[in-house]
Amino acid sequence: MALWDRIKESASTMQTQLMAKKNDLKSGAFRDAAMAMCALVAAADGSIDPSERQKVAQLIMSNEVLQNFPAEDLQRRFEANCDKLTADFGFGKVSVLQEVAKAKKKPAEARAVIQIGIIIGGADGDFDKDEQAVVREACFALGLPPHEFDL
Repeated sequence: MALWDRIKESASTMQTQLMAKKNDLKSGAFRDAAMAMCALVAAADGSIDPSERQKVAQLIMSNEVLQNFPAEDLQRRFEANCDKLTADFGFGKVSVLQEVAKAKKKPAEARAVIQIGIIIGGADGDFDKDEQAVVREACFALGLPPHEFDL
């Protein structure tokens, strides 16, 4: 199976798993961690160009699990995290990973945050090394073993 097919299959499986837990994923901690994860993946290479920011914002708005939250609220949180990362990537990354860690107390939410990161990272068909690296760092922030997600 080609790498692209594996990425698509993995993202599809993860989206199905997220949908099964949709009703359990309504906490503020999950919301904050998920938006931080999306920003982290968007900025994985150290910068976020406007088209990339827009593409991730569209993916957030179309994700059924994230529809538990008001779209304007999600956008505001995503943009705030992106701004931290673009102002100073190193310092911003520490702050954004702290946001991701908010989901650590609930394992189902922590796993869902990682799954969202993988879905966002693989949405363009190329879950590249930079994206994998930031999702792996998020695993550590959440106390999850990266190998559980093939990272």
